[in-house]
Amino acid sequence: MSVLDELPVVVIGAGPVGLAAAAHLHERGLPFTVLEAGDSAGAAVRQWGHVRVFSPWRYDVDAAARRLLDVAGWIAPDPDALPTGAELAADYLQPLAELPAIKPHVRFGARVQAISRLGLDRLRTAGRESAPFLVRLADGDELLARAVIDASGTWGTPNVLGASGLPARGEQDAGAFLEHALPDVLGADRDRFAGRHTLVVGAGHSAANTLLSLAELAAAAPGTEVTWAIRSASPTRTYGGGDADALPARGALGTRLREHVDAGRIRLLTGFSVHALTPTGGRVAVVVRHADGAEESVLVDRIVAATGFRPDHSVAAELRLDLDPVLGATRALAPLIDPNEHSCGTVPPHGVDELSHPEVGYWAVGMKSYGRAPTFLMATGYEQVRSVVAALAGDWDAARDVQLELPETGVCNSDPADSVTGESCCGPAPAVAPAARGLATGVAGGPLSSPLSLVTLDAAPSGARVGCCGS
Repeated sequence: MSVLDELPVVVIGAGPVGLAAAAHLHERGLPFTVLEAGDSAGAAVRQWGHVRVFSPWRYDVDAAARRLLDVAGWIAPDPDALPTGAELAADYLQPLAELPAIKPHVRFGARVQAISRLGLDRLRTAGRESAPFLVRLADGDELLARAVIDASGTWGTPNVLGASGLPARGEQDAGAFLEHALPDVLGADRDRFAGRHTLVVGAGHSAANTLLSLAELAAAAPGTEVTWAIRSASPTRTYGGGDADALPARGALGTRLREHVDAGRIRLLTGFSVHALTPTGGRVAVVVRHADGAEESVLVDRIVAATGFRPDHSVAAELRLDLDPVLGATRALAPLIDPNEHSCGTVPPHGVDELSHPEVGYWAVGMKSYGRAPTFLMATGYEQVRSVVAALAGDWDAARDVQLELPETGVCNSDPADSVTGESCCGPAPAVAPAARGLATGVAGGPLSSPLSLVTLDAAPSGARVGCCGS
């Protein structure tokens, strides 16, 4: 065994995919350290804790993680229940992180600032593959690693509001008026929206559910106004197929949203791009530019940016990455997940080979591995780390035996015109299921191939919304 092999594998992120990687590394007998920037397991997931997801518990737990938890006497939640993000963190991620096999190897409050090779910058080649990785933390501490599995996700790097991929004029100065993609409109954040005018930007299911929550709030809180702005000329894709939609949940969301728009409870702006934001008198003026070049100004109190996410590869600037120039995923993975060609249900199986970079021993997995593509599934992330860890253990047969059975119909954004504003969470088309609310965090992958059982729309708790596939 070389000195390099004696070093731990560093896993960045203690979300679902990062902790799944830790579970697989433990099973393979490989030393590891998990670095989590937050103060608890699933820190990003907890930020959308009010969200109830589509996929029941049976689909939300990694296989290796379940084996470890079962041995420890874990009392698993009802497999048919739909967890909120808070429940996912408290009832699964936290117990997993507390296991004796995992807990000593997790460091919280450990934000990674940069990754390099010890003694080598990106230019140096000689001896590169035998040099350990150098992982520098924001507090100045440094760790040496045999390999790095980056499961840090994209929650902290949302897309901008402006068109052309650039911030709108004044966007950075208008931060006090901007909301993340999934505000708790009917709960903790209610006071920021009640009796005020909110602009929701985006055509995905995060936007749709936020709009439905705002419409519900408007019925109870006089003076609450809702405006919805999308880039496309028509909201047809967001509305879906109604009763004929392959996804009953999508059809139900779209039908209810259409009713609110048709009734005038939600004002719809189509064919627009956000051009400028100007704070004025405690509110913000949003200048939108239509496809024909005409401009319109909308004065609002809050803006919900449901515009998707993008990866931050800056921490790996001294590594040799082969990134697709469009998506920011690996060049091998990009054509398999391109939202111009694929929904989440048509993404083919992939593992260590598609995730590898010229920098041997570094992999971005989970949400981050998909770059800007909104077609990621949590179950896909679990299979990714299983494959990567098998390769680290030298079991290349297992690493390349990738099993990922996904339905052909998904709810991901596959409209090229809106590809940068889609969701990062997707769900399968159930064979027979009632209409539902929310969006799946993970679906069939390998053995997880049976249809989902969805909660009915009327039975869903009022706080249920789109779920995100955190990593």
